[in-house]
Amino acid sequence: MQRLTRRDLLVLVLGLAAGPGLFLGMKWKANGERHGQGEAEPFRIAGNFYFVGASDVSVFLLTGPEGHVILGGGYPIMAPMIIASIAKLGFDIKGVKVLLASNSAPDGAGGLAALQRASGARLWTSEASADIIASGGDNPDWALPLRAAIQSGLGGYPPARVDHRFKDGDTIRVGPIALTAHMTGGGARDCTSWSFPVRDGDRVLNVVSACGFGRVLGMRYAEQAADIERSLRVLRSLPVDIWVTSHGRPWGRYRKFVESRTAKNPIEPFIDPEGYREFIDAAESEFRSGVVH
Repeated sequence: MQRLTRRDLLVLVLGLAAGPGLFLGMKWKANGERHGQGEAEPFRIAGNFYFVGASDVSVFLLTGPEGHVILGGGYPIMAPMIIASIAKLGFDIKGVKVLLASNSAPDGAGGLAALQRASGARLWTSEASADIIASGGDNPDWALPLRAAIQSGLGGYPPARVDHRFKDGDTIRVGPIALTAHMTGGGARDCTSWSFPVRDGDRVLNVVSACGFGRVLGMRYAEQAADIERSLRVLRSLPVDIWVTSHGRPWGRYRKFVESRTAKNPIEPFIDPEGYREFIDAAESEFRSGVVH
């Protein structure tokens, strides 16, 4: 029987050590690709403003005579759900002319490449998001282990082509649709909130899509605290009737949807300026208390 050399023993030990790690990494990647996202019923919120997201992550559609806008991209696995939801509402993905990114995180930008291919739409991102989205999620502000996972293929998402870059205060227009970008960094430096009007009958409603700005484990950058202070001021300054976020629970997606089914006026459950103020107050309280998610 041939004796094992020290080199052979070293290779064997390293292989045995790496095997479970590789297996767990592959399992983590497979499970992570689903991210707990299930199908959710699409619905009109008000006027030409619709929810087309999943059970947790929210994505929105604004429709218009000169083309539609998708706000948010969701995880990669969500792209077929979003396309199916748009069709269920009676619209065609090919009618989407603009994709808007609110951030470069996997739950906000992961599905943009697939949506871009399906629609042929132009992708608008902030200056801070552009290179990250084009790289498939390689954000230099992530802690080293997380960034290494992305660079190794265990994390990240399909890179998307960035067609236009917007700055704080820019307004993106598609016919009568007009959304104004507000940089509200904190959770990440590229977090973008949006304000826009929605006409419903004879009412014009102020809508805010607020990008979450709470501190997240593994994400740190020098200006983070100052960004959160500024984001609190900006979001408090915006007039709001209807508000949403990139995750359903904070804005009460399911509760408001259920209430709208039986309400005399189905829009009324979504008109919630008090809930918006409570959302900001809670975020500020977490920031002052040093909470990290």
